[in-house]
Amino acid sequence: MACGMPPYSRCVKWCFGCEHYWKLLFFFFYLNHLVSGHIRYSIPEEMKKGSLIGNVAQDLGLDLKRLRSGRARIVTGDSIQNTELKTDKGILVVKERIDREQLCGDVTPCSFSFEVILENPMELHPVKVMIQDQNDNPPQVLYPVQTGGSLVAEMVPRSADVGYLVTKVVAVDVDSGQNAWLSYKLQKATDRALFEVGLQNGEIRTIRQVTDKDAVKQRLTVIVEDNGQPSRSATVIVNVAVADSFPEVLSEFTDFTQDKEYNDNLTFYLVLALAVVSFLFITCLVVIISVKIYRWRQSRVMYHSNLPVIPYYPPRYSDTLGTGTLQHVYNYEVCRTTDSRKSDCKFGIAGSQNVLIMDPSSTGTMQRIQSEKSILDEPDSPLEVS
Repeated sequence: MACGMPPYSRCVKWCFGCEHYWKLLFFFFYLNHLVSGHIRYSIPEEMKKGSLIGNVAQDLGLDLKRLRSGRARIVTGDSIQNTELKTDKGILVVKERIDREQLCGDVTPCSFSFEVILENPMELHPVKVMIQDQNDNPPQVLYPVQTGGSLVAEMVPRSADVGYLVTKVVAVDVDSGQNAWLSYKLQKATDRALFEVGLQNGEIRTIRQVTDKDAVKQRLTVIVEDNGQPSRSATVIVNVAVADSFPEVLSEFTDFTQDKEYNDNLTFYLVLALAVVSFLFITCLVVIISVKIYRWRQSRVMYHSNLPVIPYYPPRYSDTLGTGTLQHVYNYEVCRTTDSRKSDCKFGIAGSQNVLIMDPSSTGTMQRIQSEKSILDEPDSPLEVS
């Protein structure tokens, strides 16, 4: 086709597209040349940290010198690395414990991929690791819901025929494959001749006609097992009420629940009260005995003591040997005056700040202030009293 004026633009666009096509083709050819090997490993889940996955150097045909010189490393699409490459040994090990349910959920088969990159020259080696499921999870019961506080019961009329569907136990297992296959078994029952449980579907049905002699409250214990090795199980309790009316069922199970809770609470409070009273009684008894022993020991010590008794006198206690009214700390002196016709007494003051003068012709005593002391202390100045 000739490239005229109008078709010329279309020809240029086509040639431009061809150029990009060849570049893209060359890029894929170069990338395919870089990818020289592809390996796959299969490991069980929950392997310990450091467990061996495989020998990368041997499986890729590489020697240890090439791994070290090419600075071999692992590149993943996300930030989580479950494996680690040991370049000194050329092996691939588990970096962190791998949980299949956390990694893939319900998706089967479960796997993750990464690339081993070498430089000088550049090489890419894709690696895919398959995770094998292990029976590490027990079954989970979805129905009936197991509640601790309330009591749920399935109602069966007394007119129910053989094969009447009472309820269905629903359970799941998060494991995959045969580890998730579940089976149901009736472990205990109030009347084992009245109910049965389907082995595969968990349906609880009557196996005979219900009579008036059957108890209103029926309790069934169903065990759910998986098909893993070793097998894991879960237990569910199913309450069944054999009655024709709902008020009858409500009264029966409400009384039963309230009585049970009341008895449990009463027993707990009685035990608690007994423990508190016993503790208080023992404590009081120990305190009383300790006080009695302490007082007895104190009395014994005082009775057998041989120390002399030393009387205590107050600081200004009067002299018991004297008959005067002066305090014990005073000193006094009796002397004669120069005039024999006058009888005066002169007292020397040693330990007091006041002067006491007595006149025989008077009937009392007079105490002077401290300012008169200088007159009494002069030797040539007699004191005359009229």
